[in-house]
Amino acid sequence: MDDREHDIIDEIGGLVSEERSLRDRSTREMGLSAEEKARLRTVETRLDQCWDLMRRLRALSEYGKDPATAEVRPAEEVEDHRS
Repeated sequence: MDDREHDIIDEIGGLVSEERSLRDRSTREMGLSAEEKARLRTVETRLDQCWDLMRRLRALSEYGKDPATAEVRPAEEVEDHRS
């Protein structure tokens, strides 16, 4: 695993922790504020982008291509792909 992949994994870990915290607060406190809901959507989108980038880095590496060419795709592109 190279430094870039390690950084992405670290970011995913932080985002997952934040997502869990927001979801726990949502169920414990019967909902989130508008600001917290917006943050949760942002966290979910960023997680999708990170996982997408990680998959593409690994695929490029597996097929002998330069993983450094992979960049974060726009949220709209990643979110549309999920559907």
